[in-house]
Amino acid sequence: MIHGETSALRTSVRPRTYLVSWGQVVLASVAMTATLPGRTHGLGLITEPLIADLHIDRPLFGQMNFAACLIGSLFCFPVGRWLDTRGVRSTLTGVVLALGISVFAMAAANGPIALFLALVLVRGLGQSALSVVSLTMVGKWFPRRSGAAMGVFAVLLTFGFIASILAFGELSTKYGWRSAWSQMGVMLVVGLAPLAWLVARDRPGSVVTDHRVAASLVMEQPGRTLREALRTPSFWTLALGISLFNLVWSGLTLFNESIVAEQGFERPQAIELLSILTGTGLLANLLCGAFLRRERLSWWLAGGLALLAGSLASYPQLSSLLALRLYAAALGVAGGVITVVFFAGWGQLFGQTHLGKIQGAAQGATVVASALGPMVFAEGQILLGGYAWVMRGLAVAAIVAAVAATTIRATPRIAGDSPKP
Repeated sequence: MIHGETSALRTSVRPRTYLVSWGQVVLASVAMTATLPGRTHGLGLITEPLIADLHIDRPLFGQMNFAACLIGSLFCFPVGRWLDTRGVRSTLTGVVLALGISVFAMAAANGPIALFLALVLVRGLGQSALSVVSLTMVGKWFPRRSGAAMGVFAVLLTFGFIASILAFGELSTKYGWRSAWSQMGVMLVVGLAPLAWLVARDRPGSVVTDHRVAASLVMEQPGRTLREALRTPSFWTLALGISLFNLVWSGLTLFNESIVAEQGFERPQAIELLSILTGTGLLANLLCGAFLRRERLSWWLAGGLALLAGSLASYPQLSSLLALRLYAAALGVAGGVITVVFFAGWGQLFGQTHLGKIQGAAQGATVVASALGPMVFAEGQILLGGYAWVMRGLAVAAIVAAVAATTIRATPRIAGDSPKP
C-alpha cells in the first residue's frame, strides 16, 4: 500500500520537478559561463593591455598565472564539501558573490602583488570553485539521465562562452580592460548572485512538498563517500584520462596558431580550425549526451581518448587543407565526447550524495593538468625541435589512457544509501 501511494504521489510531482530540474541545467550553464574571468581564454582577452598597464613583463605574468592556477585548484576541495553539507543554493550564491568581489579587486590592482592575489582568487573561485558548483548542480538533479542533461549543458555552455568572449572582448577594446572587468563584477554581484538565490534548488526532494515522496527520491540516489571513491581504480582511471585530455586541450588551443604554422598553414586556417573544433564538439556533445549510460561510460571515454590519440598521431602528416580539417574534426568530436563523460561520469559512477566532494577532487586534478598543458607544449617544442614529437608522445599516453578506460566499472546501486554527508 505504501509503495502504491508513493508511486502515485511521485507521478503527481513529476511535472513540477521536470521544469525545475531543466531550469537548474540552464542556471548551471549560466554559472559556468560566469567562470570566464578565471579561465585562460577569459584572461587572454585582457592579457596584453593588463601587462602594459601594470608594466609587467610577459614571463613574470606567465609565472604568476601558473602559480595562481595551482593555488586556485585547492579551492575545489572545500567548495565540494560545502555543496554536500550546505546545499547548492547557498554555495552557488556565496561563490558568485566572492568571485564578483575578486573581479572588482583585479580591476583595481595597481601592482604585481595586488594582481597576483586577485589572480589567485579569480582562478580559485572561477575556474575551480564555480566550475565544481555548476557541474554538481546538474549531477544532483539528474541521477539517472545525467548524460542527456550534461549534453544540453555543454551545448548551452558553448554558446555562453562564445557570446561572453565576444561581448567582453568588445568592451575591453572600446573602454579598456579595467572597465570591462568592473562591468563583469557588477553582473556577478548584482545580476547572477540574486538570480542564483532565487532560482537554485538543492535537489529534487527540495521542491517536493510531500515528505514521503521526498524521502523516497533521496533514498533512490545512491552515494559513495569521497574516501570510498578514491579507493576505486575507476576514480583514478577517469580522473587521469580526463586530466590528460585537459592537458592536451589547453596546450593545443593556446598555441594553436603556432602549431598549425609548423605544418605550413597560416592564421586564417588556424581560425578555421577553431571553428571546426566548436562545431564538431557541439554535435558530439548532443550525441554523446543522448546515448551515454553508466554501463557504457567506459567505452565512450575509451573511444574519445582513442580518437584523440589518432588525431594527435596524424599531426606530423598534415600537408593539405582537407587533412587539417579532418584533424580538427577528429579533435572536436573527441573533445565533445570526453567533456560530456567528465560532466556526467562522477554522478553515474558514485551517486549524488557526496557528489560535491568527489567532483571537487576531480576538478582539482584537471585544473592542475590544464595549467601544465601549455608548459608541456612550449618546453617540448624547444627541447624536441618542434611539436611533432610532443604530439607523438601525447598520442601514446592517450592510447594507454584509452585502454585503461575500458576497465572502469560502475559502482553497484544500493537503494537507501545515507543522504547525510
